[in-house]
Amino acid sequence: MQSQTARQIEEIHSGSHTSKKDSNELKRSLKSRHLTMISLGGTIGTGLFLASGGAIHSAGPGGAILSYLVIGVMVYFLMQSLAEMGAYMPVAGSFSTYATKFVDPSLGFALGWNYWYNWAITIAAELAAVTMIMKFWFPHTPSIVWSAIFLVIMFLINYLSVKGFGEAEYWFSLVKVVTVIIFIVTGTLMIFGIMGDHAIGFKNFTVGDAPFHGGFMAMLGIFMAAGFSFQGTELLGVAAGETDDPAKSIPRAVKSVFWRILLFYVLAILVIGLLIPFTNDKLANGDVTVSPFTLVFQKAGIAFAASVMNAVILTAVLSAGNSGMYASTRMLWDLARQGKAPKFLGKLNKNGVPVNALIVTTLVGTLAFLASLFGDGTVYVWLLNASGMSGFIAWLGIAICHYRFRKAYVAQGKNLNLLPYKSKFFPFGPIFAFAVCAFVVLGQNYSAFMGDHIDWNGVLVSYIGLPLFLVLWLGYKFTKKTKVIPLKKCDLDV
Repeated sequence: MQSQTARQIEEIHSGSHTSKKDSNELKRSLKSRHLTMISLGGTIGTGLFLASGGAIHSAGPGGAILSYLVIGVMVYFLMQSLAEMGAYMPVAGSFSTYATKFVDPSLGFALGWNYWYNWAITIAAELAAVTMIMKFWFPHTPSIVWSAIFLVIMFLINYLSVKGFGEAEYWFSLVKVVTVIIFIVTGTLMIFGIMGDHAIGFKNFTVGDAPFHGGFMAMLGIFMAAGFSFQGTELLGVAAGETDDPAKSIPRAVKSVFWRILLFYVLAILVIGLLIPFTNDKLANGDVTVSPFTLVFQKAGIAFAASVMNAVILTAVLSAGNSGMYASTRMLWDLARQGKAPKFLGKLNKNGVPVNALIVTTLVGTLAFLASLFGDGTVYVWLLNASGMSGFIAWLGIAICHYRFRKAYVAQGKNLNLLPYKSKFFPFGPIFAFAVCAFVVLGQNYSAFMGDHIDWNGVLVSYIGLPLFLVLWLGYKFTKKTKVIPLKKCDLDV
C-alpha cells in the first residue's frame, strides 16, 4: 500500500490542478544529487564567507556559534515540515500551493507573490555584488559590463533546461563545499600546531569577555544575520516539482541538512573564533580581502588567498542569483497556473521551462539593479529591505502550512503511516519554527524603539516588507471573499 502511494505521488504533474496529462508540464529532470546540492548550496554563500566574521566580532565566538546553532535547528525543523508536504505533494508552487489548499487561498496568493518578489530582488542584489567582486581583479572596468555578462549567463542556464540548471547548481555548490571542508581541515591543523609556527589552541576564546560578547542583545542581532544566511534552504520545496523521484529524493536531501549546517557553519565559525580574536577589527569588514576565510588561509601561508576566496565568493554569488532566478520563475509560473497571475506567464517552452515567467522575472531583477545605479540608490535600498523580510515570511508560511496539513490529514481519517515521509517533530517542530521566525521578524530593528524617540525612518525601512505582505493577503481576501478552509475540506488529493 505504501509503495502504491509513493508511485501515485511520483506521477503527479507538478503544479497541475487536474489529473489530465497535458503538454504544459514541468519536466522531472532533477536527480537526487541535484536536489541534495541545491539544498546544500542554498545555505552556503556570502553569509558564511563574509558575514560570519561580523557575527563573531559582534557577539564573540560563543555568541555567534549559539545564534547560528539555534537558527540552524529552526531551519532543520522547517525542512522536516517541507519534506513531509513535498514528498506527499511535490509541486513547483510549494508552500504557496500548500497555503491555498490547507489554509486560505488568500494566504497562498500572498505567499506566492511575496516569494517571487523576494528572489527577483535577490537577483538584483547578486548583480550588484558581482560588480564589486570583479573590481577586485578589474578595478577600471565599468560595473554595468560585468552585471550584463552575469545576467546573460544566469538567464541562459535557466532558459536551456531544468537539467542544465541542476548541473550548474551541482558544480557551483561543489566548489563551495570543497572550499569549506579545506578551510575547516586547514584551520584545525593550525589550531593544534600541525600547520603554522605554533599551536594556537583555545587562547582566543579567553580574550576580553569572550566567548560571549555583548550579551543577549548582540545575539539577537546575530539571529537575524544567521536567518538571512540560511535563506535558500526552502528551494528544496520549489525544486520538488521537477524532481524525478520526490518521495525518495526529498527526504534523503533533508535528512542531512542539520549535519551540514552543523559542519559548515558551526565548525567554520568555531575555527575562525579559535584562530582570530573577536576583537580584530578586520572581522567586521565585509571586504573579500579581509574575509575571515581569507585571513585564515593567509595565516596558513597559502599564496593568493584573497584571489582564491574572491573566485569562490563569485561562485557563491552566481549560484545565489541562478537559484533566485529559478525559484522566482517557478513560483510565478505556478501562480499563473492557479489563476493568481496573468495567464501568459503559465506557458512552457519545448524544454519544459516557464519562458515567459523567466523573461518577466529577469526584467524585474534588471530594473531593480538599475535602480541601484541611479541617484543615491535609495529606491534599491528600500526594495532590498522589503526583500529581506520576505524570506522570514515564507518560513512562517511553511510552519503554518505544515501544522494545518497534518491536522487536516488526521481529521480526514488518513493513515499517517502511508505518508512517504513523516516529520519526527510534529507538532513541536512547526510551532518552534513559527515562534523563532516571528521573534526574528518582530525584532528586525528593535533598536529603533529603544531611544527617547522612536526612529520612524528606521522602523519603516526595516519593516516595509510586513505591510506589503498584508496588503497582498488582505487585498486578495476581501476582493475574492476567501475564508479559512475547514480541516475536513482541505484539498489533500495528489
